[in-house]
Amino acid sequence: MSNASLTATLFESPGERRSRPYPELVREVHDAHYASIFRYLDRLSGDPDLAADITQEAFVRLFRRGALPDKPDRWLVTVALNLFRNERSTMGRRARLAVRHASELGPASGPSPTERLESRRLQAKIRGALDRLSLRERELLLLRAEGYSYRDLAVVLGVKEASIGTLLARAKRAFEGAYEEVEHAP
Repeated sequence: MSNASLTATLFESPGERRSRPYPELVREVHDAHYASIFRYLDRLSGDPDLAADITQEAFVRLFRRGALPDKPDRWLVTVALNLFRNERSTMGRRARLAVRHASELGPASGPSPTERLESRRLQAKIRGALDRLSLRERELLLLRAEGYSYRDLAVVLGVKEASIGTLLARAKRAFEGAYEEVEHAP
């Protein structure tokens, strides 16, 4: 589905949306937002299986809701974030590996073993730095990296929009400091 057709779907009047089958509307929203929400959760958790499960559950809840919210992307990421928080509190803090299994390295014609090793090291450093941040700092940085606006960040995280710039600046500084610590750790 193209962004133009999703935009058209979201700007239809409620009556026009009601005339279209709800599963079709959910499918369009899924096609437009699944990858972004999955990427966000994968980066936040460091666990692609958990990210896929939570993303799927968020869309199941959208389907069960029976009507599209005004801002489906905002609603979905809020639900996904709440599901992630629930999972974390239920299961406790778990150590997550950022490095993918050897089977996921790709074809032999791709990067050299040295390049793959360097990529893994960089991923591990980034994951290590992210793990040193508070949950709010991680959420801010990762949602912003996915392209969410200051307004969206404020709504999803439950803070004032006017404070987002300051919070992001602090989160960036915290990440830079954490990355330096990880880089110089033995």
